[in-house]
Amino acid sequence: MLVAFSITPLGIGEEVGEAVAEAVRVVRASGLPNRTDPMFTTIEGDWDEVMTVIKQAVDAVAERSPRVGLTLKADLRPGVTDGLTSKVETVNRHLAES
Repeated sequence: MLVAFSITPLGIGEEVGEAVAEAVRVVRASGLPNRTDPMFTTIEGDWDEVMTVIKQAVDAVAERSPRVGLTLKADLRPGVTDGLTSKVETVNRHLAES
């Protein structure tokens, strides 16, 4: 499964980069395939391991923020692995054909 998520520290002002970095640090330390862009971090794995990492990331931000917002988008597709890169490669292949 792929899960794109965004954790938003609330109540600490506009400078949230340090708190967000703590969440990304947790994701990267998990060893699961992941990618971070300006809006979301996407992580790939099975349900239990992905949700555990997301909870740990939320907890890391909650240590620095009195309130935390969490947005999730999930693609549950049994039997698919390497979706993090293969989905992008498929789109790029179609773009190259045009």
